[in-house]
Amino acid sequence: MTTSNTLLKEWTGPYGGVPAFDKMSITDIKPALEIGMKQHLEDIDAITANTEIPTFENTVVPMEKAGEVLDRVQRYYGIWSANVSSPEFRKIQGEMAPVMSEFQSKISQNEALFSRIKTVYDNSLIEPLEADQQRVVQLVYEGFAMNGAELDAEKKARYAAINKELSSLYTNFSNNILADEENYVVYLTKDQLSGLSESMIKSMAKIASDKGQEGKYAIPNTRSYMSPFLTYSDERELRKQVWTNYYSRCDNGDEFDNNENVAKILKLRKERVGLLGYDNYADWRLQNRMAKNSENVMNLLNQVWKASTARVKEEVADMQAVANANGDNITIEPWDYSYYAEKVRKQKYDLDSDEVKQYLQLDKLTDALFYVAKEVFNYKFTPVPEGSVPVFQEDVKVWEVSNIENGEYIGLWYLDPYARKGKRSGAWATMYRAHSTFDGEKTVLASNNSNFVKPAPGEPLLVSWDDATTFLHEFGHALHFFSSEVRYPTLNSGVRDYTEFQSQVLERWLSTDKVINQFLVHYETGNPMPKELVDKIKRASTFNQGFATTEYLASAIMDMKFHIVDPANMDVDAFERETLSEMNMPKELVMRHRTPHFGHVFSGEGYATAYYGYMWADVLTADAAEAFRESPDGFYDKELASKMVKTLFAPRNSMDPAEAYRLFRGRDAKIDALMRDRGFPTSK
Repeated sequence: MTTSNTLLKEWTGPYGGVPAFDKMSITDIKPALEIGMKQHLEDIDAITANTEIPTFENTVVPMEKAGEVLDRVQRYYGIWSANVSSPEFRKIQGEMAPVMSEFQSKISQNEALFSRIKTVYDNSLIEPLEADQQRVVQLVYEGFAMNGAELDAEKKARYAAINKELSSLYTNFSNNILADEENYVVYLTKDQLSGLSESMIKSMAKIASDKGQEGKYAIPNTRSYMSPFLTYSDERELRKQVWTNYYSRCDNGDEFDNNENVAKILKLRKERVGLLGYDNYADWRLQNRMAKNSENVMNLLNQVWKASTARVKEEVADMQAVANANGDNITIEPWDYSYYAEKVRKQKYDLDSDEVKQYLQLDKLTDALFYVAKEVFNYKFTPVPEGSVPVFQEDVKVWEVSNIENGEYIGLWYLDPYARKGKRSGAWATMYRAHSTFDGEKTVLASNNSNFVKPAPGEPLLVSWDDATTFLHEFGHALHFFSSEVRYPTLNSGVRDYTEFQSQVLERWLSTDKVINQFLVHYETGNPMPKELVDKIKRASTFNQGFATTEYLASAIMDMKFHIVDPANMDVDAFERETLSEMNMPKELVMRHRTPHFGHVFSGEGYATAYYGYMWADVLTADAAEAFRESPDGFYDKELASKMVKTLFAPRNSMDPAEAYRLFRGRDAKIDALMRDRGFPTSK
């Protein structure tokens, strides 16, 4: 394509072509999206114009090829949205969201296209195709059927209108979160820094200086700052202020309040699935997930909820005892939980989280990722020469991934590690290009994105054990991308309550002796973590699981409850409070993601009635981890590792996840492994 618009151009250069991130221009976004959508629709028209009897080759294969230009544009769009957002981009995002929704409806409601797909699907039930082709046809057919392809004209029009309205609501919801994270900053003076680490103080000073508050110390309204502040600050009133700012995001009755957005989203979702004949959104969404229905989900969540809330009572009692012994004259409140939990950790296990951080350097942890990838997946990560691969921000680094055994090039791995203005909070993995072979071999371009607090120049970046665990978690997603052995792009999709397994299982390698002894070394002396400290960490592995599990479960259960009840006339704030009260939510903590900023569920549909998926996948994870612990060489058992990669990583979505897990384990996963993992009572 001859064009001056960078976003439309084919990716050129080394490594099978790479995105021109260094040439992105915000003025190119709208025209690129418009041209990409137009070309995608032309691709679809070419399929429906075919007068031959519909077959896999003349219908499904060209669908797999369709929209390549738009796909490239959307990769850039995703970077602007997640990594380098700005008010200018958000304006464009707001304008384009309904346009892009209308475009999607033109495909999902194309009667001629669906007729061809249905013919291929029906014929495949009589004369089955090759296994992976059969899976593609099944997924494509289900996707269209679940999204209104079989509705009459009137209902289709309403379905499309709902999607268009939802797209704007999702965009507004997300942008409100970013705005509230940028608008609320707590400034400290020098005499308010008690308990905080030197590295955090330096980082806070730089942020304050950048904001024109020289001599002060800034706490931005993000988890990466909120969490350590609540854990270490001795200033209780400031802890309360920072906690309140964070957990009140988009719930302040101002222009960025999201309660009305949530109410509208829930009503529209219910109306939309009602057009398809479903009583509620959860029934519609869960039909092709591992869980199958909301009853199975709630059975799991409630079973763990009972154990986790019982543990919270024990944790609070321990913390209150410490507070009383210190003469603090307080009753434990949510802004006290992390602070006193840290004191209990020191008392019970003689384990100081700040001491542990001295052995957790980001650079060394990155080396640990590569070591695990080598030992378990036979992958080699080699830094690419600086400047040879374009990046969208100067801190982004890139590595080449290859197979150790045969030297075959697999893909590139991008790492964007630091928090900054315009970058969404949290940690995530992204795939810029997926593996496929049906139309020439496509190599993988994958990235991991974190929000570590960038250290002052010359200072090491030290992270918490939880942050190190998350770092491995997201790398697990990337390894899942790199492991793909599928032919067709559709098979790189995920089953939401399974797709977290591959990331969660990788977390288990952080506490293996080989990683600890080689990579968890003191940032000053270079000495490995002492055995006594390692033993303390392992003994404390189930510490604070009441808090961690309960705050997560509260969000997962609320997600399900919101999508099972009738949302007509719902007061979102009141529903959250009343439901949590009925659940006997401990008053000393809150949902991990309160409803007005629950981006997983309300900034799109990826995790709507699917936040439970982390727990569902963790049942598999804990069960698989026990298989490794029982194997001759533990987590580095070559035979079991190869079996895991072959059955649980390489197939992606080319087979039913339950079947895949049975191939690996020889049976279904059991919940008891998860309960043991968290130190909760089991059914035995």
